[in-house]
Amino acid sequence: MTSATGLDHIGVCTRDGPALWAAYERLGFALTPVARQSRRPGEPLGTGNRCAMLRQGYIELLAILDPALPDNGLGAMLDRFAGAHILALGMEDSEGNLARLRRAGLDIPGIAPLSRPVDAPDGPVARFERLPLPDAPEGRVQLVRHLTPELLWQDRWLDHPNAVTALRAAILVSDRPAESAARLSRLSGLALEPDPAGGFALPLPGEARVRILPPDSLDALLPGVTPPALPMVAGMVLASADMARTRAALPSATETPAGLMVPPEAAGGCALVFTP
Repeated sequence: MTSATGLDHIGVCTRDGPALWAAYERLGFALTPVARQSRRPGEPLGTGNRCAMLRQGYIELLAILDPALPDNGLGAMLDRFAGAHILALGMEDSEGNLARLRRAGLDIPGIAPLSRPVDAPDGPVARFERLPLPDAPEGRVQLVRHLTPELLWQDRWLDHPNAVTALRAAILVSDRPAESAARLSRLSGLALEPDPAGGFALPLPGEARVRILPPDSLDALLPGVTPPALPMVAGMVLASADMARTRAALPSATETPAGLMVPPEAAGGCALVFTP
């Protein structure tokens, strides 16, 4: 399949990994162990993550852990703001999607490898192939293929105290929503449709979507959320298997038109919206 296969993950980024990870544990997420990243074996990066693995998709919580090593561009993104800088759509055919994007005129040098150990530095290694959208002002927008999905989607990491089971949507705010939407459509190989709040939506396989909204639509959806920069992923929508458990895990969350919301300042710079 030479188009996107779903909403793979959203990456929330910081320079203070322990603080971000503690914040998400307070929100009722069970996180994977700390994992350091590498481009290839023998090419370590200064970045590392913990993740909230969901039955559909996941949340990556990425940090700079060693400033002396290359950070794969993360430092430059964090100079703008701490928050959601990564929007990853799934893919199955890396070579086919690379050829499609090159035919569309995108200057993509090739498939970018990435890997990280699971459980321990000398444990099994999860491997990925990426096709990043060049020079995307929205952040690190990319297609991702998991070469070792069985290492990440392990049953022990899929049950969360807050009852979240799936990543349903990314909410991207742009001062030029038509341009942002066109970039995402081009990357994904999928068609856009109007969003009921204004702007555009990119429906994805697996019942997920990316919503691309103008700034004047955001307050009606996420009251009080003010993006520190544009364009950016200002929020994500998460599906709960049990909203009573979700509310019990999030006593300070507020009801909004989009769902039960945790504000960006409590979630590393990205609003979290919980829905049934």
